[in-house]
Amino acid sequence: MIGRHTAACLAVTVALAGGTVLSGQERLPAIPAERMTEAQKKVATDFEKVRNSAPTGPFAVMLRVPELMDLSFKWRQHVQSRSALSPKQNEFVILLTAREWTQQYEWNAHYPAAIQAGLPAELVTAIAEGRRPERMDEELTILYELCTELQHHRSVSDATYARALAKFGEPGIVEATSMVGYYTMLAMVMNTARTPVPGGAKPPLAAFPH
Repeated sequence: MIGRHTAACLAVTVALAGGTVLSGQERLPAIPAERMTEAQKKVATDFEKVRNSAPTGPFAVMLRVPELMDLSFKWRQHVQSRSALSPKQNEFVILLTAREWTQQYEWNAHYPAAIQAGLPAELVTAIAEGRRPERMDEELTILYELCTELQHHRSVSDATYARALAKFGEPGIVEATSMVGYYTMLAMVMNTARTPVPGGAKPPLAAFPH
């Protein structure tokens, strides 16, 4: 028979192993303008000039470290407008990463962008359910293998690397794998901060399926 403390620890371990993000009060909400430092005000103003809004989501969290927030936002701008991959391919990689981390804000933000970029709804549903999508084109199939191998095995096989190299070249490989890293970083920040889905909406992702 196990004690209450041990049982509680086991329950948390099982929840985390299942990919569940433990819910609770938001830890790092947006900083009110009157409480910002001068450095925070500067990067928040720069953000607002581009996005016509105050920093939101991961950027609101990372505003605690203004230089990091500024660098992260510039990376997001690169993904949005200067990526070596197409918008459709970018959104595919982003959704795979958001699903891997059960990152509700990230998925909620990029689901409509993915549909608009041309990803079929049934493909997006498969990712949300933790299934390998059917009828992917060759490019998405290669990206799926590249990104899922990297996420699950922390490495990429020679065969997968060769296929990705032939299709996307070295810039495409760097773009795709660094994008996994970037959106993983954002997911880790928001999962730690317990950043909620905007407007009190229901979280779109269930616990990671097995």
